Amino acid sequence: MSLLLALETSSTVCSVALYHKEQLLGASELQIEKSHSSHITVMISQLVQNCGKELKELSAVAVSGGPGSYTGLRIGSATAKGLCYSLDIPLIEVSTLHGLAARVVGVTPAAEQFLFCPMLDARRMEVYTCLLNHKLEEIVSIAPVVLTESFLEEQLARQPVVFFGSGSAKFRTLVEAHPNARFINGVVPSAKEIGKLAVAKFKNQQFEDVAYYEPFYLKEVHITTPTKNKVNS
Repeated sequence: MSLLLALETSSTVCSVALYHKEQLLGASELQIEKSHSSHITVMISQLVQNCGKELKELSAVAVSGGPGSYTGLRIGSATAKGLCYSLDIPLIEVSTLHGLAARVVGVTPAAEQFLFCPMLDARRMEVYTCLLNHKLEEIVSIAPVVLTESFLEEQLARQPVVFFGSGSAKFRTLVEAHPNARFINGVVPSAKEIGKLAVAKFKNQQFEDVAYYEPFYLKEVHITTPTKNKVNS
């Protein structure tokens, strides 16, 4: 593998990263809501140029595959698939939640002593979440969860669990007093971790079918017709 480009568009943060083998060459991040569609191609072009590389040198493109923002995931997926089609290179998907957890595991001393619970806000008291160990192996599979005080009760009774991500603040109000519940603020998805995890997938040739690939939305998207557009019968 020469170069791997990673894209993260699952949240309000839009980021891109460029890897040469296991080395991070550079990354760019933009924290402006609803800017992904108008900025991501420019960010990719500038990053590749700033690293002294060309798009034609890419060996693969990795994308944050969800769960997350429906619109954001669609933009990331379309951009990644377009590059893979035009350059005839493989597409790699990395779970958004695994990427989020990788950020925290990488900076946690004695990480093997903890479990890690990334949470993405899904409105009201619902989150997209899973539970991982320090090797990013799933203890509890990815699912939409309506938070209650009993969520992960058994796991919290056994060992410390670190909670983070845009949905974790809601759970904090329910279990903050628990001695094994640890919370970290300000952890957002990043293309750096998507790229890092994708490098390992590239070595194992864990590629997606570019023609049929769809992001992992986790829940169906419901589209309603605005009242003003409905025709009265």
